[in-house]
Amino acid sequence: MSRKHSSADKHSASIKKTSIEKAGGWKQLSKNVVYDNPWITVSHEEVQRPNGSQGIYGMVHFKHRALGVVALDENNNVIMVKQSRYALDCWTLEIPEGGGLFNEAPLDTAKRELEEETGLCAKQWQPLLTLHTSNSVTDEIAHVYLATQLYKGKQSLDETEDIEVSRMPLSEALDLIDKGKITDAMTIAGLLKVALLLKR
Repeated sequence: MSRKHSSADKHSASIKKTSIEKAGGWKQLSKNVVYDNPWITVSHEEVQRPNGSQGIYGMVHFKHRALGVVALDENNNVIMVKQSRYALDCWTLEIPEGGGLFNEAPLDTAKRELEEETGLCAKQWQPLLTLHTSNSVTDEIAHVYLATQLYKGKQSLDETEDIEVSRMPLSEALDLIDKGKITDAMTIAGLLKVALLLKR
């Protein structure tokens, strides 16, 4: 995805002397965009804390929402993907995940990500949860869906994906969470929510 920097982009990178009231008594005094790419913006902000003292805050703004899919077959097996994560420099076991533009319906993005990563589609979709992935430094929001009545589609990995697809009992995936073998936040939240729904 290419992106040309306009004059508006350059202007946004300048220091903005503002005083914006935030929730809970926080106040933004100024904002300086120090890094920008097609996926994230990093800003350095001067703030007034709820107790009245002044300080700084580093913020990461995501330009896409995060999506995850717990794909469950008729035998309560969950579809998992093993992939290498550059930021962690390790392999992780996750539910199918991806990012979608804010002008695209989250469910449409989730459907596309499931098929692209696993080669599977689903007839039934249900919202599972919405979460903030790391709310001390980023405004990223994630939506996780439950997909059932799976059927074969076409896998289409993009150039950043190094993926192995597997299928395991939900109980086994929960055991891997308990043992610390699954560490991805959306995966843990999604699988535990499904386990809770099934228990009910």
